[in-house]
Amino acid sequence: MKYSGNLSKMKTHHGEVVEYNLDLNGANVALNSFVGEKISLTFTGDINCCNCGKQVKKSYNQGYCFPCTIKLAECDICIVRPELCHYDKGTCREPKWGEDHCLKPHVVYIANSSGLKVGITRRTQVPTRWMDQGATQALPMMEVTSRLQSGIIESTLKAYINDKTDWRKMLKGGQNTYDLKLESKNLIRQAAADLEHLEFDILEDETYSFTYPVKTYPEKVSSINIEKNPVIAQKLMGIKGQYLIFEKGVINIRSHTGYQVELEV
Repeated sequence: MKYSGNLSKMKTHHGEVVEYNLDLNGANVALNSFVGEKISLTFTGDINCCNCGKQVKKSYNQGYCFPCTIKLAECDICIVRPELCHYDKGTCREPKWGEDHCLKPHVVYIANSSGLKVGITRRTQVPTRWMDQGATQALPMMEVTSRLQSGIIESTLKAYINDKTDWRKMLKGGQNTYDLKLESKNLIRQAAADLEHLEFDILEDETYSFTYPVKTYPEKVSSINIEKNPVIAQKLMGIKGQYLIFEKGVINIRSHTGYQVELEV
């Protein structure tokens, strides 16, 4: 069966095994069923901005044309550095977007992706955020009322714990299992003096666990450049985070948002 369309972030569902679906021009492709089988993914050479649809030679910020990168709030630096949110200064590029996305409850969490890390996400993105980053465990620690507040706490905590995922290590699998409730308590205790002036609610959520549809993890992780190698015709060995794991390399679907492809399964 053949499908064609522009790539976008794979949709996930938290079940016994994380379920992945890829939307290609309205067709919902359930990818889990093709793990272990040979598939063909072909890049046509066309790239479209995921916001305005304009055809471009190069995309920015995971799928946008340059003009959209400059004007959209979702492409501002505060998206990757939330402690720099400037809505309250009246300089947000799109105040309504900021109200809908940033002035909402956020959680600060501890997760196990390539090891322990701290992060933030909107409450409505639980547990999607953790599946997108390939976490095997995650625990919400605190809740605040805005993205800015969560960013300040994250920035404070990263002095004590990593705030990044090593995607290559994540894709090798074999992560240790942690007692995240204990790790969370230890982290908050370590950072108590730095947190005492900040407002947040401590959460009593249960730990989330995730299992991914992977038959074989790669011993060596190498990224496939689909602009240089536009045809991938290999066995799909697994899916984790936003990566398709093939026999001879991996591809990050989200980072290729807007790329037009043909998928044959």
